[in-house]
Amino acid sequence: MARRDGHVSAEEVLDRARYWGLRIATAESCTGGMIAAALTDVAGSSTVFERGYVTYSNASKVQLLGVREETLAAHGAVSEQTAREMAEGALQRAGVALAVAVTGVAGPGSSDFKPEGRVCFAVARTGRMTRVETVHFGAIGRAKVRAASTEHALALLLAATE
Repeated sequence: MARRDGHVSAEEVLDRARYWGLRIATAESCTGGMIAAALTDVAGSSTVFERGYVTYSNASKVQLLGVREETLAAHGAVSEQTAREMAEGALQRAGVALAVAVTGVAGPGSSDFKPEGRVCFAVARTGRMTRVETVHFGAIGRAKVRAASTEHALALLLAATE
């Protein structure tokens, strides 16, 4: 139900989740709470949105979401493995039916293995396989990477309500 320009609104996500009786949690790193903010900007979101975790540090990913230290050591914070554990941790710890996670390099700066604009996503829904993917937005600037990541996370949430 994206608009012609491909934009997915938070209102669409909330309406669809409400229709199916799904409560939502977010687990965010590089977006710093922007997904939760987009959802809670909509009046009435409290009937669907449960909570958001902003886990910027590795320690917070472990403490709040149950990401395994072994996963972080082997794959790093910016990895599909970490995104998966973030989403599944949020799903379980918040007691919701749907959770999205995002972790990436918003920039500026990068390394050989983790370029600026690489963002890993996961969406977990009770009774379904967790979907993970990596998107390379490129070195488009911190604000644009964060905005694009928020938009992509909303699209993943919408798709997971089908």
